[in-house]
Amino acid sequence: MRTRLQDGIHKPKLHTDGIVKYPIPRALLTVVEHTEPTCFSQATKHTEWRDAMTEEINALLKNHTWTLVPSFPSQNLVGCKWVFRIKRHSDGSIERYKARLIAKGFHQRPGIDYAETFSPVVKPATIRTVLSLAVSRGWSLRQLDVKNAFLHGFLQEDVYMAQPPGFIDPTRPSYVCKLHKALYGLKQAPRAWFHRISTFLLSVGFTRSQADTSLFIFQQASYTIFLLLYVDDIVVTGSDSTHLQQFISLFGAHFDIKDLGPLSYFLGLQVLLSVSDGALISNPTEYRELVGSLQYLTLTRPDISFAVNTVAQFMSAPRTPHLVAAKRILRYIKGTIDLGLSFTPQPAAARLSAYSDADWAGCPDSRRSTIGYVITLGTNLISWCSKKQPTVSRSSTESEYRALSHACAETNWLCSLLHELGVRLRFPVQLFCDNLSTTYLAANPVFHARTRHIELDYHFVREKVALGSHQVCFIPSVDQPADLFTKDLHKSRHQLLSSKLVHPVTPSLRGGVNAAFLS
Repeated sequence: MRTRLQDGIHKPKLHTDGIVKYPIPRALLTVVEHTEPTCFSQATKHTEWRDAMTEEINALLKNHTWTLVPSFPSQNLVGCKWVFRIKRHSDGSIERYKARLIAKGFHQRPGIDYAETFSPVVKPATIRTVLSLAVSRGWSLRQLDVKNAFLHGFLQEDVYMAQPPGFIDPTRPSYVCKLHKALYGLKQAPRAWFHRISTFLLSVGFTRSQADTSLFIFQQASYTIFLLLYVDDIVVTGSDSTHLQQFISLFGAHFDIKDLGPLSYFLGLQVLLSVSDGALISNPTEYRELVGSLQYLTLTRPDISFAVNTVAQFMSAPRTPHLVAAKRILRYIKGTIDLGLSFTPQPAAARLSAYSDADWAGCPDSRRSTIGYVITLGTNLISWCSKKQPTVSRSSTESEYRALSHACAETNWLCSLLHELGVRLRFPVQLFCDNLSTTYLAANPVFHARTRHIELDYHFVREKVALGSHQVCFIPSVDQPADLFTKDLHKSRHQLLSSKLVHPVTPSLRGGVNAAFLS
């Protein structure tokens, strides 16, 4: 036997640490590289994320977001952090790596770093109404995204922020950033951005809707443009494609936008529960995030509104059964991922119709009733609600009458909105109810002597009926679609009512469970 020494091989002996190491497969390595980092130190290990952070910093400096100034002892310094997201196409492929610098707004002090923070967002019913009108009139729908939208807002207060991790000026490391523009994470950032864009829209001839302050309308004799604003997501539609493109070009000259083309995605069950059953969840944040996501999904999935409304009632102190119920909703969504809203062309003068229902004393804890209503413009579903009543109703008639009043109030608001949008409606507005006593109560003033305990606010339904603007009609319970929003139903009944509200649509990774499709 010959040894290595006899063959002239002289290599030092390498001692191992006892850990068996295997080569990482290429497929697994790709997955690791395409994982979103949770902190700055992880991101710096990958070229894609370093480039994304550099791109973000360059955009902030180009926008003159801050100026470096010396720090002083009495200033309130706001921290900042990096947040990383992988933007994907609808087929799941990677579109780009996005790094965003976020200010730690919880460091801000009221009255010093910020004052007013409220910023309106467009109502879901307004979105669905405008979509329905655009489809009926054959208008094109365009979607715009404002890049770094909050950076366009000007700050009125003096806000000081620490220099971004990884991009500290080597010549002035002790200096801080005095912010001139709003930054994501600041409490006043949404309000500053809304003020900036609304000022621009008003200056070019748009008017703000009185029914929804996030809807802007441009009206001239020859053409009309509607603009919906949801933070930095914008949908525009108009009667003339040429003028619509001219407005988009004008808008792009004032703001850094990304034209996403034709509208694709905008905005990306039932279990009986008790407030005291089961053990408290150790980490309620997980439950709240899950329910919050489900509430967002109800924008286009009315079939889960009642179930989500139920689990949302336990946000303050969620228990194990509540989490189980929320996960059951997720399983239902997984099995019906291809469902969404459908908007079809409607006649020039469509009719508003509302279906209202109530589950008397349905809550096992408070004995309050759950009300629900469905409102359609022609055959297009544009508004719905599932809500627990604030007070206890003394009878099923009272709970049904309150539900009818809520539906009437919503149709009244929609009539105002549609009037501003230049839509001709067929009157009277029809209110369908499956309780005969309620229909008599809405039309006959004699019955009011027996219902003096009901607040006067709810009696305006009879006034609308007397004026002729609304008509209360009886509908059999078996045909009542609002039944889906007030109580738990058997599978066959739930599927039947759901089929009247949502319809199959080709799913995608990006918007398969939260989609509206046009036909």
